[in-house]
Amino acid sequence: MAAKAKRRDVRESAFIISFEMLFRDDSVDDIFAAAQMLEDIVLDDEVRALVEGICDKAEELDLMITKYSKQRSIIRIPRINLAVLRLAIYEALYDDKVPMNVAISEAVKLTEKYALEADVSFVNGVLGAFSRDQKQNDG
Repeated sequence: MAAKAKRRDVRESAFIISFEMLFRDDSVDDIFAAAQMLEDIVLDDEVRALVEGICDKAEELDLMITKYSKQRSIIRIPRINLAVLRLAIYEALYDDKVPMNVAISEAVKLTEKYALEADVSFVNGVLGAFSRDQKQNDG
């Protein structure tokens, strides 16, 4: 039996698949089938659940991103940033095992790895505003 994938690998794979889905009209099944050929990607039930959750909540997540992105409208946000932001906000809101600060920290790390340097501060700013608002609402 294969070892359980690390959460960071699950998150990164879900990010890559979610990003790919921003360019294609294919189903999650079709994207997963195409991704089978990639060696550096985790394709387990945890990744699938995360990707499906992000897809199911995309409209709601985009509304949240719009609310906290003072600099850019949703259509002007690069897709790489959109995929990271959707993932982070989804994890923060819907995954009880992922604390808000971890979701944000991991999103910033993904942005540092895959996006431009200027995107890091944008993503961090949007998620910081989101986090502050969530803490205000919770407190």
